[in-house]
Amino acid sequence: MVKNFKIYKNFNLIKRDKGAIILIGNFDGLHKGHQKLFNKAKSFKRKFKLRIGVITFDPVPKMFFKKLYNYRLSNFNQKIQLLKKSNVDFIINKKFNTKFSKISCFDFIKKILFKRIQPKYIFVSDNFRFGYKRAGDIKLLKSLEKDYNYKIINPSPLKTKKFLISSTLIRKNLEKGNLRKVNKLLGRNWCIEGRVEKGRQLGKKIGFPTCNINIKDYKIPKIGVYAVKVFPNGKRKLKGIANIGYRPTFNQKKLVLEVNLFNFSGNLYNKNLSIEFIRFIRGEKKFNGILNLKKQIKIDCKKAKVILSNE
Repeated sequence: MVKNFKIYKNFNLIKRDKGAIILIGNFDGLHKGHQKLFNKAKSFKRKFKLRIGVITFDPVPKMFFKKLYNYRLSNFNQKIQLLKKSNVDFIINKKFNTKFSKISCFDFIKKILFKRIQPKYIFVSDNFRFGYKRAGDIKLLKSLEKDYNYKIINPSPLKTKKFLISSTLIRKNLEKGNLRKVNKLLGRNWCIEGRVEKGRQLGKKIGFPTCNINIKDYKIPKIGVYAVKVFPNGKRKLKGIANIGYRPTFNQKKLVLEVNLFNFSGNLYNKNLSIEFIRFIRGEKKFNGILNLKKQIKIDCKKAKVILSNE
């Protein structure tokens, strides 16, 4: 992990960060495909003794244009930690709004990349688009290399047997509850971070106290019950089950993430939890009474403990 990591909110770089290796993209989830790009950038860093910077956008442009909410694979804090581990020296986290979306692709190259960032190398993927109405692409960037004194690096994308590894592919697998695939594509367990909020304490009343987490704008996985690992404030590992759903047995309509921790007693209200999703256990269903629900939760816990014993 690098020292003196810096986060910019605009393109006004200090002198030491100009003339760097620049990677441009959303890098949502920083999956194995992204990691291949960063590994290539690290080899350039060693060879040419340059710093690595990342230009990324908040919100993700697709969220902005399509007014999407539950979409992210990782929040900003998670992205920062992952980028630090990828040997990145600085990040430009540009607010994506109407004004920025209207900058032409040529102005982006000339006024932002050339005049303000002055990159030596620019790493982008095949499907990279930029500028007003997404008019700019990798072909345009390559055609202007000599004019603006940079070199485009475009490593071949990482593929599974059938598909390109992408954030979109990961989201589709989350919708199916296919956590084995999701975690394999990410190269780590998919994780939601959130603060424990005061709920209606319905779980406590039936003997299974839960931590209620606001999932904010994370992608919603398949509704149901999961085996999870939990890290309070990023510290010691706990195990448990999580339910993402609407609690139909209690006739609730609001989506909630509830986590029941095994062998734990204590107050976690207002504490930050990192919840790693290991395996999907079952879909959510409405039970005919509290006793049937309790019976099923005991079965879920038993299954989760077996799954987590191998993790």
